[in-house]
Amino acid sequence: MTDTGFSADEIDTSKPHSARMYDWFLDGKDHYAADIAAAKKVVELFPGVKETAWANREFMHRAARFVADRGVHQFLDIGTGIPTEPNLHQIVQEIDASARVVYADNDPIVLRHAEALLQGTLEGCTAYVHADVREPEGILSYAREYLDFDSPIGLSLVALMQFVPDEQDPWQIVRTLLEPMVSGSYLMLSHVTWEFDPEIWDRIDSIYRAGGTPVKARSHSEVAQFFETLEVCEPGVALATRWHPDPGMRIREDQPLYVGVARKL
Repeated sequence: MTDTGFSADEIDTSKPHSARMYDWFLDGKDHYAADIAAAKKVVELFPGVKETAWANREFMHRAARFVADRGVHQFLDIGTGIPTEPNLHQIVQEIDASARVVYADNDPIVLRHAEALLQGTLEGCTAYVHADVREPEGILSYAREYLDFDSPIGLSLVALMQFVPDEQDPWQIVRTLLEPMVSGSYLMLSHVTWEFDPEIWDRIDSIYRAGGTPVKARSHSEVAQFFETLEVCEPGVALATRWHPDPGMRIREDQPLYVGVARKL
């Protein structure tokens, strides 16, 4: 169930990639020397970045359960990243074994792990496409092969839109993705913010730009714009660790990460 246009051998290990840096922040094993070097530069500027990465991951777990518990049994997860268990399909298929999940990412190394992403339940379905969120129509076209757009869908954009600069209108991209989804669909989104320490983000951006992927931290009001026209679930657009915290959370301290879940009306 994979749909790619190239070989996984096309991975460029000489430049850092945001997905592989994120893997390093999560203590994963699928990264290269360039990724480690860039990630360590980020740590020098932002010593708590690993905790922020874990808080982001834990938000995804809680948000996926939240949406699945409300009867949504199909999901489109864009910006999947390198698999770190539990993955989204493992969470939602534990709640509903027949749940269907389409993953999308634009990093070739994720392709190498697509088999792990595709190991869902017999009753459900998981699929993976190599695609870029900046081409939302292509993602939607692929997703239609596996998801029923006449029923609600959970759209997961976790720590993704920060890699889309203002000039590419990330808000319009989200609107395009949501437009064909029916009432009762949900948006799950997280995004880093500069509000904790404004001075470091230009320097962090320069590290990511060296790998070809700029990063744009945004304010609370800018993140809230992604949820316009939607019914934002309580507690609203909030810091990650304050969004429906649970006893099993690894990270409890506030992190510079805004998150939210909203229902399409």
